[in-house]
Amino acid sequence: MASSVGPENRVAEARPRLMTRPLLLRFVTVVGSSASFFLLLSVVPVYAQSAPGGGSDKAGLVTGALMLATVAGELMAPWLAARCGYRVMLGAGLLLLGAPALALTVSRSLACIVTVCLVRGLGFAFTLVAGGALTASLIPPERRGEGLALIGVMAGVPSLVCLPLGAWLALHTGYGPVCWAAALIALVSLAAVPGLPGREAASGPPLGIFAGARSGALGRPTAVFAVTAVGAGIVVTFLPLAVAPGNSGVVAAALFIHPAAATASRWFAGRRADRRGAAGLMVPGLVASAAGILVVALTGVPVAVVVGAAVFGVGFGIAQSATITLMYSRVPASGYGTASALWNVAYDAGMGIGAVGFGTVAGLTGYPWAFVLTAFLMLTALVPARWDLTAARKQRAMGREDQAVAEEGQR
Repeated sequence: MASSVGPENRVAEARPRLMTRPLLLRFVTVVGSSASFFLLLSVVPVYAQSAPGGGSDKAGLVTGALMLATVAGELMAPWLAARCGYRVMLGAGLLLLGAPALALTVSRSLACIVTVCLVRGLGFAFTLVAGGALTASLIPPERRGEGLALIGVMAGVPSLVCLPLGAWLALHTGYGPVCWAAALIALVSLAAVPGLPGREAASGPPLGIFAGARSGALGRPTAVFAVTAVGAGIVVTFLPLAVAPGNSGVVAAALFIHPAAATASRWFAGRRADRRGAAGLMVPGLVASAAGILVVALTGVPVAVVVGAAVFGVGFGIAQSATITLMYSRVPASGYGTASALWNVAYDAGMGIGAVGFGTVAGLTGYPWAFVLTAFLMLTALVPARWDLTAARKQRAMGREDQAVAEEGQR
């Protein structure tokens, strides 16, 4: 008698377990690093501005130092991980992220604040790259999309909570307690690191970051994600300035719904990628992101601003999930660090370039037209996205042909 279980159900039954003890420990380090970073992200610039001799230029200097160190750390992290292992790198990152925050409680000199930002930026970069590579090694390939999306949720929720919480705590309790909280959260999460895989996670011939960027398999998703990250940098930086001052509630709603929609769509896109592949998600994610930015261009219409932020968030979440899933699937375990570094560099550099470039364009055209031009600029990434989809389809077709030949040879 033939089995009544269809092929889809047999695949579902064969799906490996996702939640393991090492992955749960990884959740602890994700929450710790994200919470520590975002607690001080908006607090330190105000702290520097209010320090003796401070000013708006000092606030920009400390944020610039933080992001510069983060990108530099992401570029050097794969090389260091190949020599130290991902677990050591993750532990070092948490230490560099947490301990320097305590220095802010004893000195308010600009030199101290900038140094702390540089060291914490390096630490955060190490947690992103080494932690991301560790995550990929802990997730079964059959559930990679879902697992990576889940990690995205674990990192996204602390950012949603701790970014406004840090500012609130600084206002009501002073800067000292916020710095102590940011330090302790990162340092306490170090206790989870010994339970994670060690050097074996990084074994095998390393893949250089520049070699990875030149390869189409990693370069195309990196380019697509960088372009969508440009939109994210613009939304979080300029939406409060582009909307009329009397609509502060609209801005607050838009800035909340954007990351919330991105987190939700990243989860659903990850699950879909496990079932039907991630390559087909890049184009929809890119188009939705551009459409959201285009709707946000109606800055004088409150509903349009909120809806546009939501649509952009959905597209951005899909692009996040699709690109990172594709990149990990295209390298061996020894290349996870490089894939993680490229993805995070695309994120940070895209946001930074978007903020700087948009400010220049908006000064010439005004905010609405600058949003419109950004939307059309983002659509240029459809070229590498379509190339990648075509290449993925050819690869699948070749795989099916090879399988058919092997099956024919067994008969």
